[in-house]
Amino acid sequence: MIPSRLWALAALVALAVVPWVLARHQLSLLTDLLIAGLFAMSLDLIMGYTGMVSFGHAAYFGLGAYASALVLLHFAQPVPVALLAGALLAGAVAVPVGWFSTRATGIYFAMLTLAFAQFLYTVAYKWRDLTGGSDGIAGVPKTALFWGGPSLTSPHAFYFVVATCVVVSLFVCLAVVRSPFGRALQAIRENERRFTSLGRDPRPFKLVVFVIAAAFAGLAGALFAPFRGFASPEVMFWVFSGQGLMMVIMGGIGTLVGPILGAMLFILIQEVLSSYTEHWMIFTGVVFVLIVIFLPGGLVGTARRLGARA
Repeated sequence: MIPSRLWALAALVALAVVPWVLARHQLSLLTDLLIAGLFAMSLDLIMGYTGMVSFGHAAYFGLGAYASALVLLHFAQPVPVALLAGALLAGAVAVPVGWFSTRATGIYFAMLTLAFAQFLYTVAYKWRDLTGGSDGIAGVPKTALFWGGPSLTSPHAFYFVVATCVVVSLFVCLAVVRSPFGRALQAIRENERRFTSLGRDPRPFKLVVFVIAAAFAGLAGALFAPFRGFASPEVMFWVFSGQGLMMVIMGGIGTLVGPILGAMLFILIQEVLSSYTEHWMIFTGVVFVLIVIFLPGGLVGTARRLGARA
């Protein structure tokens, strides 16, 4: 069996080499896959390791996209400043939302996250002076890496920014889940009542991880805005949150790497099928059902199970 460190090294080498052998549109697709993977990984942080299912995670992706778009378009700051603004805004908004939502559990928590997300979506849709309303904000530029530094307008340059953000975020999330804090989160996931009986209040832990996950979702949105050149309320809608849940389940809940692969599979299926039929969502649903039935642990969970048997 190949050690996980060798897999990680191979993945890093592939991320560094693959862009130089891809065509322009293929590199653009790969960049899109990585951004979606970062969003799915952030959702897995609360869903897979804390057991909290959020139906409103796309709201923080959208907040990050808007913050990044406004910083780049109106203040002409370097891209890292816009990324920081997106993550901070998403995390800041997640504090009051998480404070209320984490007071509930199960389906009630999920419904609260959906309600808050729809509220934020409505604000973005109606606040035309700031967000552009239903038209969104267009013409978001890719500025420089730092003040007076190299431009990130080329596809290769921006790809490496996205890849770096995804890799660093993955290692940070791994450090979080492997820390004593992460073990506490997993204890809450397994049996929150027993965790409470030990004299610990689970709500502060749930609030902190909720904010961390929102910040990473905001970072993904902040990358999305300059990559696509726009930010719109549609990226905050509940449908995108549902797609994020599908990505996590397809890749493997509670694995971090799995949701990245699940997001890639989901986007690739969408890209391929949409070129053949306008009813691609039906076939995507069929693939999702088949994965849930025959690969209940997702791609990574199934690979680990087969590796253990071998």
